[in-house]
Amino acid sequence: MANLRAGLIGLGMMGRHHARVLRSLEGVDLVAVADPGGDPHGVAGGLPVLPDVHALIEAGIDYAMVAAPTQFHTEAGLALAEAGVHAMVEKPLAKDTEGARALADAFEAKGLVGAVGHIERYNPALQSLRERLDGGELGEVYQIATRRQGPFPARIADVGVVKDLATHDIDLTAWVTQQQFTAVSARTAYKSGREHEDLVAITGMLSGGTVSNHLVNWLSPMKERLTVVTGEKGTFIADTLLADLTFYANGLIKTVWEDVAQFRGVSEGDVVRYAISKREPLLVEHESFRDAVLGKESDIVTMRQGYATVAVAEAVLASAADGTTVPIKV
Repeated sequence: MANLRAGLIGLGMMGRHHARVLRSLEGVDLVAVADPGGDPHGVAGGLPVLPDVHALIEAGIDYAMVAAPTQFHTEAGLALAEAGVHAMVEKPLAKDTEGARALADAFEAKGLVGAVGHIERYNPALQSLRERLDGGELGEVYQIATRRQGPFPARIADVGVVKDLATHDIDLTAWVTQQQFTAVSARTAYKSGREHEDLVAITGMLSGGTVSNHLVNWLSPMKERLTVVTGEKGTFIADTLLADLTFYANGLIKTVWEDVAQFRGVSEGDVVRYAISKREPLLVEHESFRDAVLGKESDIVTMRQGYATVAVAEAVLASAADGTTVPIKV
């Protein structure tokens, strides 16, 4: 069987990583790249740098990776759908719900595989966490809290921290808990002199009754990526920078010292850091999409799921704008 012919549009900071992985992907040949701004990182590797998505389509590709800036996702994706080309689009799926819905509708109508690059789903720590939650190791899930902060990424110019970074946490929260957001309340801040927000604090309610909390900014000198899930039997902490997963079990030994017992509440039991296989999330993401294109059973982030994430992000911004709790219906 001939290798799949892949194309890549967008040769910026993320595009260079997609090019690297596509070139190493078994059963796939990267045959065409496009970017109207040229190839600033020298990732074309001898391929001509095509001017736009239409030229990419004319190269005769089976599927495309869209790593262009968010504001161009809808235009590029719709062109690929019209041409019958499968596509994975970097997150967020589109700059607004209108564009995201149009993409999901177009790929579904054409019977094409359409996916979104929510890479955190492929982080080994979060994959292990979801399996353990699904297996009942935590019992009832009470709360999920995430912290995602670090320095400002110079690659971002067209969206704020909500759609660039918080969409990671919105998607992973819904996926890990297998619940949907039903309402959000948020506050934002503008500290870097840009037109877009650079800090957000979000409180969410999920369909299964779980409460969520998300602190996101690109104002911090250090980088932090933590997901903390608290439930009936203890707490899981996933550090997605290191792909580590740790479990803090509720204590089973009764505290008999009364002066201490009245303050401690739930006591700490065993602490376990799991040994888990750690493969590069971007490679696993591309393998999953390749398999989906080949018609194999695969776990991809669908465009319909990507649309739901954009809808939650817009509800977050609406809540921050008027100071109310915003219900979510997708």
